[in-house]
Amino acid sequence: MERVDRLRRTGRFCLALSLLLGSACTVGPDFSPPATPVSERYLNEPLPGTVAAQGQVQQFVSGGEVTPDWWRFFHSTALDALVRQAITHNMTVQAAEASLRQSQNALRAGHGVFYPQLDARFSASRERSAPVQQGLTTAGSIFNVMIFSGTISYTLDVFGGERRAVEGLQAQVDRQTWLTQAAYLTLTANVVNTAIARAAYTAQIEATEQLIGLQRQQLQSTQVQVRSGTVPYSATLSLQSLIATNEASLPALKQKVSQSEHLLATLEGVMPAELKLPDIRLTALSLPHDLPVSLPSDLVRQRPDILTAEAQLHQASAQIGVATAAMFPSFSLSGTYGAAGSYTGSLFAGAGRFWNFGPSIDIPLFQGGRLWYSRQAAIDAYQQAAANYRQVVLESFAQVADVLRAIELDAQTLQKQAEAQAAAREALRLLQANYRSGLVTYLDLLVADVQLHQVDIAYLQALAQRHQDTVALFVALGGGWWNRPDTGISGN
Repeated sequence: MERVDRLRRTGRFCLALSLLLGSACTVGPDFSPPATPVSERYLNEPLPGTVAAQGQVQQFVSGGEVTPDWWRFFHSTALDALVRQAITHNMTVQAAEASLRQSQNALRAGHGVFYPQLDARFSASRERSAPVQQGLTTAGSIFNVMIFSGTISYTLDVFGGERRAVEGLQAQVDRQTWLTQAAYLTLTANVVNTAIARAAYTAQIEATEQLIGLQRQQLQSTQVQVRSGTVPYSATLSLQSLIATNEASLPALKQKVSQSEHLLATLEGVMPAELKLPDIRLTALSLPHDLPVSLPSDLVRQRPDILTAEAQLHQASAQIGVATAAMFPSFSLSGTYGAAGSYTGSLFAGAGRFWNFGPSIDIPLFQGGRLWYSRQAAIDAYQQAAANYRQVVLESFAQVADVLRAIELDAQTLQKQAEAQAAAREALRLLQANYRSGLVTYLDLLVADVQLHQVDIAYLQALAQRHQDTVALFVALGGGWWNRPDTGISGN
């Protein structure tokens, strides 16, 4: 009965201790998301309602929603198929998804600290004793020892160090979630931009080849005039030089087309030799008419890079709690029950049974300043993360402002390039007619040829730039991932 009373008293003591410690606090700062910006616009001056060039009008919609498949607004089924192929097979996205799953499983593993830990152990050994080690003169003996035991332990998270550690793991999951969304957004933008660039280079090649064909016709006409003695032979040489110069520009353009195709192969997750690209024409792409412009207060809840920086800030905040809790005593409960014997049958004999149960406490008394400065280092890391967060927000707002201004100026540039192109083409047509009639010199015709070629290239570059800056706006606003039904995440 005395033994039973001791067991009851021990059990009541441990139960009271666990209830007392279970009502403990969590040290360290409680994280709250940074305040949203109070600014209501990205630029000093109001945005224009619409921007137009060559009949293509784009309208800024303040507070508009960004659709997750924004590239479909270019109205190209080939481009849409290219993007979806990349989403399915891109290696970077797959690696990001694997990292996300890794962080999620690490979080699940971290939650295990809140449950009792149960372990079993069995050992068997054959030993020889040496009584002389204990100062005895008796002879040693050889014997068997078998031990079977079970241990249960539970960490009492009195000061919340474990809870803060799990909080940090949750922040790591959040960070990897936003990195995955950033990888997805970067991939789609790179595919669309590279496809646009490839189409622009192809169009430049076609424009240059057309110009070379026109110049070859002029060369034939000039050679006839040289034979008739109406123009000097130097005119033929000048035209041949111009044709060779234009032909020399073709390999560089073809190299850019090749490089863009190889980049698309990488983005698509295939070897360059296996890539099969659809024919995407630059002039066949339609510009999105409605351009949504998220409110500044919404941008910080939508851009993956801002949310990644916020998750890093949360993780740094949790580490302060972990470092703070390490400065306080730690408590745990543990118990072991087992049996020992010289052979298997004796394991269950009463004489071989053993057990122990009780609490333990570890108190850090002197660590040479290690714990204190570890906490200071965690605070410094939090301050660094806070500064990085503010920097990312500033850069994000500047990027949106840059793109909004670029789209407005792109329309103006494209309109002027279109006017210059029309004027240069008409001037060349008139000069060709006058040259055949002998009213202008050949030098005038060469100047018009060069000017038209330069204007054609500049027009194509301006057109591609307008498309790519439109892509940049959707990317700068976060890409609309929060409107995808498969995310299960709210961006507000």
